[in-house]
Amino acid sequence: MAYSRRKFVRPLGERRYRKFYVIATEGARTEREYFEMLNVMLEKNDRDIRIKVINNSKNRSAPNHVLKRMTDYIRLEQLRKADEAWLIIDKDQWSDEQISPLHQWSQAKENRKLAVSNPKFEYWLLLHFEDGTAVTSGNCTDRLRKYLPDYDKRIDELKVKPGIIAAINRAKDRDVPARPEWPRNTGTTIYLLVERIMTDDENDNH
Repeated sequence: MAYSRRKFVRPLGERRYRKFYVIATEGARTEREYFEMLNVMLEKNDRDIRIKVINNSKNRSAPNHVLKRMTDYIRLEQLRKADEAWLIIDKDQWSDEQISPLHQWSQAKENRKLAVSNPKFEYWLLLHFEDGTAVTSGNCTDRLRKYLPDYDKRIDELKVKPGIIAAINRAKDRDVPARPEWPRNTGTTIYLLVERIMTDDENDNH
């Protein structure tokens, strides 16, 4: 499909946001619900930051599809220098060879980023409640259900939101050495994105 290049034009009268985080996700529901929760928090606090989630609407979760969703989007909606484009994927079933092109894409420009959860995004959610030791791909979701019994239907925001800072700190403690290409062992670099969003939120409040 051919895409025509155009600038992103906001409707007349719509507030111009200081910064956009555009996020392409592997999953179709959980990641979208989580980042939309953060978006609502920003809006309620009247912050000049907006999060746009490009989720998996056609059950195409492989890393190359995540990258394609992002590149298709930014062909149409040109990002400003201050905006950031993030790819969010799981390590789980994907090989290093499948993830490597996403890492290369993220290194090409300063405002391109890649965040990987090993084994999967549910591990990042689990860190909102506990240290996440001895987690495997097989038991990660079951561990999460102990805290979020209705996880399969929705994310309980009232339970998740209080643990955001704790999750950042727990993920950061496990990211040793800090910021590899992606976590080779159990861990997640989602914290890099969420911490940036929270820091921008705090800076915008001063």
